[in-house]
Amino acid sequence: MSLLNQYVQKEQQLKQLQEELARLKDDQRLQSELEFKEKLESLMNEFGKRPSDVIALLNPEQSSAKPTTATGRRKRRLKVYENPHTGEVIKTRGGNHKKLRGWKSEHGDKTVESWVIRTED
Repeated sequence: MSLLNQYVQKEQQLKQLQEELARLKDDQRLQSELEFKEKLESLMNEFGKRPSDVIALLNPEQSSAKPTTATGRRKRRLKVYENPHTGEVIKTRGGNHKKLRGWKSEHGDKTVESWVIRTED
């Protein structure tokens, strides 16, 4: 696709998004939700509370429940690494992956950590 075609396509997408945004701004439901959010944030600031404090207050079961494994420990996040030199992808929940350790010894910890393309719970 040529650069001009990309430009025209992006321009059309921008115009469409602007129209959608204008429709949303006129929606009374959105106005009501924005007003609620502003009032809630001002209350939280007034009393020095964080969102997690409000959640714990309103739903104590959810705030105390942490995702755990069979051993009772919290489940580690899945990290997906992609080696830019080889294109190889590694998915791991810990740092004890043989190939990952090899990469870190060859390229350094900070470099390999910059290769994380996404993390998942």
